[in-house]
Amino acid sequence: MTRYVQPVSTPEDPYTGDRLLRSWLSRQLGADGHDAAQGPLTDLAADVTGPLRAAHADAEAHPPTLVRYDPWGARVDRVDTSAGWQAQRAAAARHAVVALPYLESARGTWGAATRVVQHALLHLYGPESATFSCPVAMADGAAALLSLPEVDADVRDAWLPRLTSTDPDTAIVSGQWMTESQGGSDLSRSTTTGRPAADGSWRLTGEKWFCSAADAPMAVALARPEGAGRGSRVLAPFLVPRYAADSPLAGASAAADSPAPGVTVHRLKDKLGTWALPTAEIGLRDAYALPLGDPAVAGLVRAMTLVVVTRVHNASAAAGGMRRGLAYARAYADARTVAGGRLADNPLHRATLGALAVDAAAAFALAGHAFALLGRVEVGADPDAAAELRVVAPLAKLATGRLAVSSASEYVECFGGAGYVEDTGVPRLLRDAQVLPIWEGTTNVLALDVLRAVTREDAGAPLLRRLSAAVDLARPLSPALADTLASVTGELTTALTDVTADPGAADVVAGARGLALRLAAALACALLVEHAAWGDEQAEVAARLWARRRLRHEDISGDAHQHLDLLC
Repeated sequence: MTRYVQPVSTPEDPYTGDRLLRSWLSRQLGADGHDAAQGPLTDLAADVTGPLRAAHADAEAHPPTLVRYDPWGARVDRVDTSAGWQAQRAAAARHAVVALPYLESARGTWGAATRVVQHALLHLYGPESATFSCPVAMADGAAALLSLPEVDADVRDAWLPRLTSTDPDTAIVSGQWMTESQGGSDLSRSTTTGRPAADGSWRLTGEKWFCSAADAPMAVALARPEGAGRGSRVLAPFLVPRYAADSPLAGASAAADSPAPGVTVHRLKDKLGTWALPTAEIGLRDAYALPLGDPAVAGLVRAMTLVVVTRVHNASAAAGGMRRGLAYARAYADARTVAGGRLADNPLHRATLGALAVDAAAAFALAGHAFALLGRVEVGADPDAAAELRVVAPLAKLATGRLAVSSASEYVECFGGAGYVEDTGVPRLLRDAQVLPIWEGTTNVLALDVLRAVTREDAGAPLLRRLSAAVDLARPLSPALADTLASVTGELTTALTDVTADPGAADVVAGARGLALRLAAALACALLVEHAAWGDEQAEVAARLWARRRLRHEDISGDAHQHLDLLC
């Protein structure tokens, strides 16, 4: 008897096989702009389907290790990572996934839409980067922070070119040392302190509990400047060199790759997912640090520059992972035979994949819009974009994070028993997705941030304007869709009015999560309508089905089954 072996199809090229991505780029960039982006995107897609896929597998199979001492007993706190992790690091630099928005050549080509091209690069790179997309996000956030005019020019000139280099031999990424065990998201309880030194540098002392990319040559840390008082607003961001090579406190005899004086790696975290990413608990004892802005001026608002960037990266990682998981599930369904026919022809399975494709389209639209707004803020100093981004960044992050987890669970199930076996690589989709609603703020934390944006900064106004405009765009496409959007826009207008009337009311706070998710669902629908009105049939179908499923809570099985080939 011949032993049966299940054939597994390879998904389509992640760039040429993604119709929504390509049409989105054509609308956002114009024909010439998209033509200019095709070369970099094609090159990255080729890497993703070849050497980076293998590097991804290697990094997952060989997670980082912490070497605390050398053979003679000297404390070295060295984080060893795999060849696959290093290959991902080199590729991130080579393909400019961090650098692109900071390159004058890129801004000269695409202007404010340079962030749109970056989002496309991340959409291709992130899902099989072994979560190197996390250090990429933190490096981008650190670069944005260093780009602020209030940062000392000497500090900027020393570090920003390294973060934005496209040469793998010189490019670096950044860690992010914000949270502490007693506070977590409650930054007001941070106990890390900073005191000034005579040369203009500072010395930080404290314990940081969740430090991702612990092998990075630098980190941005929050600390309470000496004498600054209590609360979170006074916390200031500092740049902390990780290695002796960049610390003036290290003696001449210190090895360049030995830890900077005062920086101790206590242990690496044993996490549910993101196994290849070195995440550590780190202690600081009079560690050398450089202030990013004037520490005497309340610095949390400066640190939010970094946080906004990492939040939109988080949304991109969620949307990209959903799209890649869908591609793998569809390829498997094309190859799998069940009950005498292809699984991809089974109406029930087609309906399942179609619903997942609708969610993936909505997540992509949310992430893509956040990047487009960020570009308009950075390049054009667009005040309308800044106001909208204030609420879109947390909305996109919280909604896509939750969608990514629910979708990943479905993708695992699409493979049956094989989806539960580690060496297929499928379980990683679920393990890694679970970090997305947690990092950079849980759903509840972000929902409260949305309330603050709405009540303190009137950030709901641009959102409601976008929803109202989408109603008019939807009318020629589908009267039912327009009516749904109009009804939800009215509902949300009333809800936001109630919020601003008494933002501290118990029922307002208790309902923050539901309101934020409803706002995000309506926004996703509006964005899909905008793209559909431009002429994209896939977006039109996705908008109609998303509105029925997520805004009206209807069953879309029949239409999802019928439209699968268009949606996916």
